[in-house]
Amino acid sequence: MTSPIRTERHDNVLVVISDNPPVNALGQAVRAGLKDAIEEAMSDDGIEAVVIRCDGRTFFAGADITEFGKPPVGPNLPETLDTMEASDKPVVAAIHGTALGGGCEVALACHYRVAVPSAKLGLPEVKLGLIPGAAGTQRLPRLVGAEAALPLVVGGNPISAKKAQGIGLVDEIVGEDSLEADAIAFAKSKIGQPVPRASEGTANEDGVRDPDLFDRFRASQARKIRGFDAPNAAIEAVKAAGTMSYAEGVKKERELFTELMSGTQSAAMRHYFFAERAANKIDDVPKDTPLIPIEKVGVIGAGTMGGGISMNFLSAGIPVTILEMSQDALDRGTGTMRKNYENTAKKGRMTADQVEQAMGLLTPTLSYDDLADCDLVIEAVYESMDVKKEVFGKLDEVVKQGAILASNTSYLDVNEIAAATQRPGYVVGMHFFSPANIMKLLEVVRGEKTRGDVLATVMKLSKTIGKVAAVSGVCPGFIGNRMLSKRQGQANALIMEGANYWEVDEVLLDFGFPMGPFQMGDLAGIDIGWHRDPSKVTTVREALCAVGRFGQKAGKGFYDYDEARQRTPSDEVKQIIADFAAKEGKEQREISKNEIRERLLYPMVNEGAKILEEGMAQRASDIDVVWINGYGWPLYTGGPMFWAQTIGLDTIVEGLEKHGLPVSNYLRERAAGSGNFD
Repeated sequence: MTSPIRTERHDNVLVVISDNPPVNALGQAVRAGLKDAIEEAMSDDGIEAVVIRCDGRTFFAGADITEFGKPPVGPNLPETLDTMEASDKPVVAAIHGTALGGGCEVALACHYRVAVPSAKLGLPEVKLGLIPGAAGTQRLPRLVGAEAALPLVVGGNPISAKKAQGIGLVDEIVGEDSLEADAIAFAKSKIGQPVPRASEGTANEDGVRDPDLFDRFRASQARKIRGFDAPNAAIEAVKAAGTMSYAEGVKKERELFTELMSGTQSAAMRHYFFAERAANKIDDVPKDTPLIPIEKVGVIGAGTMGGGISMNFLSAGIPVTILEMSQDALDRGTGTMRKNYENTAKKGRMTADQVEQAMGLLTPTLSYDDLADCDLVIEAVYESMDVKKEVFGKLDEVVKQGAILASNTSYLDVNEIAAATQRPGYVVGMHFFSPANIMKLLEVVRGEKTRGDVLATVMKLSKTIGKVAAVSGVCPGFIGNRMLSKRQGQANALIMEGANYWEVDEVLLDFGFPMGPFQMGDLAGIDIGWHRDPSKVTTVREALCAVGRFGQKAGKGFYDYDEARQRTPSDEVKQIIADFAAKEGKEQREISKNEIRERLLYPMVNEGAKILEEGMAQRASDIDVVWINGYGWPLYTGGPMFWAQTIGLDTIVEGLEKHGLPVSNYLRERAAGSGNFD
């Protein structure tokens, strides 16, 4: 087998080149080749400097994740990097593309780093529930200081070459088209000089002089890192770089890394890493299916959802024609879109020019005829089957043949909608989540007659507009809302039986959700779908609406809210619930948090099992993708289906039976068999 590492001599400089597509992952053959090449350079008196670069589109973009969990085969990355750093001849990393994770650690072990302007560097291991494991947490602070290292190690987001140069991670920025030549020239300029080793750096003393630095940083990141183990371990590792010798710090890093690697959070986050990629694959649609070009998009409805959907395409540089029924509604909707863009610009996330560029791609209209030449039209109108069928009938008459017609429905039958057209094969569900310009999930609903090229085009397009997509079959609520309805049903039942509604919310907050069902109701507005008749009260929600408790916007819903929208439980609501429970003859009792958690979450898993049994989801991991990206299920548990496997499917079955709740045959079979869904 040909080695992915080769060497070329340029006078007295040995250039070590990795060619391991697609991202030059640091697998065993790459590590061995690097170590051999460095040893070759060290033993050759004619070689006075080394340059390490990569072929293809990127520098080393990280470890080979497929090796995780498998028996190690040497040399490991720390051994290779120690060999590299120990060289007395200057070793220069020539960086293009991304130097991420182990790739950044390779660069740190080199004595110098040069990079092209478009390069990015980072240590994203926390996104897999880990920390760097090849001395990255020890070399980086010693090179750039603890204050500069913490955001990189704890946040995991890459930085530009320019910013890397600003903190001392990159020594020189070189030409995009002359990386190798410039790196060789740089290496030659360092021959004969003592080599600087990151492991011997002293920049980490900033954390010694200011020991409160770590607590301040932890406090500033509290909301982002709540519940996650890896970020706290990362802070501890960077702190060790200032309180321990390099050798002791490396040992501490290894202990923390090993503990995380064997824990459930990293397993869950690695599961999600692969799940997101698997969700893009449609089992019966060939990978090489020709796609339908999408050069212009139409959106029907300029309300909150239609405006948000439009912004996704405008931000991606795709022109949008947005249709409304009245000029007032059209002006209001486009005005809100502009305001949203301007608020983003105020936060520094886009420039004023980019705002104008995006809005310049928008064509507002009151006429269906202006949608005729669109390649994709998405309706975001009122959630009524009659209304949607009427809209699709008009689209079928007006929009060119071969264009995709999509519904943003969150619940309705896409097959019935498609039947209102003469082109059901070109009809698909595109269920965006609110706010549509921010939320990452796109549930792509595949109708019985949806064509393969339509499905493949929408899945590819989802990436273009920055969404994470998962395919669902046609069933009430699709994947996400179908499972949510089971949780909401139990939440409502629990408060009738004696559980306090704020305790129900607290259980989900403790589990890792950003909010509970009653907080969510207050945020969305309790009056959504209310019949507006205060004398007609058949549910708790109707009773709250009857007394003006519409949610946060009214200052009171399930909770009372102060001016800062801080919530406190309401005595009035507690009495309303108690009255309803008495009227229904529900006996009140103490309900433990454990019972609340089981009754909220276990029925969701059972419904997920039914979704799999019916073929409404291709794989269990697709359900995890939906719930993590659309509903705030905590990433560090891997999603509802992976979490269920972690605690044991038999545990789920026993819990459902204990609480007198239904258990699907599919769940029973899986629990009794492999204990896994896939």
